Amino acid sequence: MIKLYNAGPSGNGHKVTLMLSLLGLDHEAIPVSLPDKEQKTPEYLAMNPLGKVPVIDDDGEIIRDSQAIVVYLAHKYGDGAWLPTDAAGLGHVMEWLSFAANEMLNSCAVARALILFNREGDLAAAQEASRQCLDILDGHLAGREWLVGESPSAADVACYVYAGLVHMGDVDPLAYANVVAWFDRIEALPGYVGMDGLPTPR
Repeated sequence: MIKLYNAGPSGNGHKVTLMLSLLGLDHEAIPVSLPDKEQKTPEYLAMNPLGKVPVIDDDGEIIRDSQAIVVYLAHKYGDGAWLPTDAAGLGHVMEWLSFAANEMLNSCAVARALILFNREGDLAAAQEASRQCLDILDGHLAGREWLVGESPSAADVACYVYAGLVHMGDVDPLAYANVVAWFDRIEALPGYVGMDGLPTPR
């Protein structure tokens, strides 16, 4: 059985939880206490030298980083439904995975963390950058149901979580009609599972 090492409030961790659930995969959730620095123990660092969550152990195959794990699961267990096999489709999925790992993480996730975890930082700048990300998503989703192709993909899973959680950073995603319609489609998928803050309150 797949083991998922995760911390409950982690949006990155929830990307993996959501992908597992959408694929109908049973897994063992192993909590990692970040306040207790369990992610910095020698045993954990042997799995992920970056000392971050999430990590999965799939029968001895250790994969770290939420985007990498989502791609791994989609490729291995998705029967071709969650990860395009053509060069263009795969390239576009990778564009959005990079967007999730960089622009969204450094805006939507940061704004949420500054408020939720009372961290120090420039909240106004993170909020403005979050709105720029939502603008990009909203514009791309005009006339589209999914980020890439005609069906949901790993790109949607990777980008959905922090877009949906950004309200916890005092940024209103409901101001973006195409994004909200995309939220609705994702949340209607069989196997969808939320977390604290998801689905986004309407």
